[in-house]
Amino acid sequence: MYYVYFLKSLSHNFRYVGYTSNLASRLSDHNDGNTVSTKPYAPFEIDAFIAVKTKQTAQNLEKYFKTGSGIAFARKRLLTTYEALA
Repeated sequence: MYYVYFLKSLSHNFRYVGYTSNLASRLSDHNDGNTVSTKPYAPFEIDAFIAVKTKQTAQNLEKYFKTGSGIAFARKRLLTTYEALA
């Protein structure tokens, strides 16, 4: 399985969307500062995730959730609050 995940920073008004095959390990990477794009915003919690069968589907969903319509969909249907999705 692959997961498209939405992270919410616990210290800043920042959200991140990504994909992985190991959700727990990837969250640890973000919280440990091992990811350049999210390092300044740690710590994080998982706000939502979607499980899919293929890597290609996960990549396509991640790309969609980084578009205007994908952000709007996520804010309305998936996320717990309406803070910025970066």
